[in-house]
Amino acid sequence: MSQLKRVQEAVERSGLGALLLMDDKNIYYATGFMPTDSAALITPSRAWLVTDSRYIEDAGAKCSPGVELVLDTAERPLGECLKALAAEVSGEIGAEDDKLCYAAYTALEGRLGRVFSPAGALVAGLRAHKAADELENLIAAQRISEKALEETLAVIRPGMSESELAAELTYRMMRHGAEKNSFDPIAITGAHTSMPHGVPGEALIASGDFVTMDFGCIKNGYCSDMTRTVAVGSATEEMRNVYDVVLRAQLAGIAAARPSATGAEVHAAGAKVIADAGFGEYFGHGFGHGVGLDIHESPRASLSNGEPLGEGAVISAEPGIYIPGRFGVRIEDVLYLSGEGCVDITKAPKELIIL
Repeated sequence: MSQLKRVQEAVERSGLGALLLMDDKNIYYATGFMPTDSAALITPSRAWLVTDSRYIEDAGAKCSPGVELVLDTAERPLGECLKALAAEVSGEIGAEDDKLCYAAYTALEGRLGRVFSPAGALVAGLRAHKAADELENLIAAQRISEKALEETLAVIRPGMSESELAAELTYRMMRHGAEKNSFDPIAITGAHTSMPHGVPGEALIASGDFVTMDFGCIKNGYCSDMTRTVAVGSATEEMRNVYDVVLRAQLAGIAAARPSATGAEVHAAGAKVIADAGFGEYFGHGFGHGVGLDIHESPRASLSNGEPLGEGAVISAEPGIYIPGRFGVRIEDVLYLSGEGCVDITKAPKELIIL
């Protein structure tokens, strides 16, 4: 079944007359085309993509069968096109309350002369459960990142700056077919590794440092996400111990990950290992998050999610320990939940590497 058909069936089940999509990733999910400044209107039986002259030709080549193109022009801009299409829809129109700001949401209601039904959860729910072709794209993106990591490990050396390391990762992912980064790479060293989302700067790698690399790329619209922490030259007994605790925590969470498990249960399995080792205060984020067209999407493997993760969910597995002012360790893989367990789609080695 095509993703357009999945969306159309979801619209029908919801009782809506149509679903209005303004978010680029949601439009791509439904139509197969990634636009900018465009919109899609999906009914149980029809689908329109409204875009302008910059994208109309490309959209014609890439849109899924069944998507009708509508040209947005200066004389008949996007809002007017949508108003005309909305006139053909009987019943309520759903809109992305989770993606549109209040001003845009209400402005669109005024332009179309309709009161929207909040429907952001409809597409988010579909996107949380990956089809086979989506999984293939996620794996392809992951393999590119792994090749980049393998090559980058060979050039890391004392005296290299964090910014230079981030550039190496980006360059090598692009060389291997990435469309772009899935997020700005985190490439940090020494005491900076205690900051989970540290920003690469001019700090230089030194012998005896931990180096944390959290990075990913986009392939066919889908994201990869991985983190590896390595040591340069040597690692103290304390560093080795913290690394071992984080690895055991990740493996515990992976063992707990299955479609019937809640996000909170998976998080708790990993967090318990860290707490039992005496480092509970140094693990402050969730065990993982959904990965797909967005680098962070549903479902979440965190204490706040008491719902089952579900068949076909793709989540990160990324516990960490961060000791302020000293060092931190994070190890991250991506999991696909299927059957009674999960498949780790990340193949890069996880044992402590000392370069």
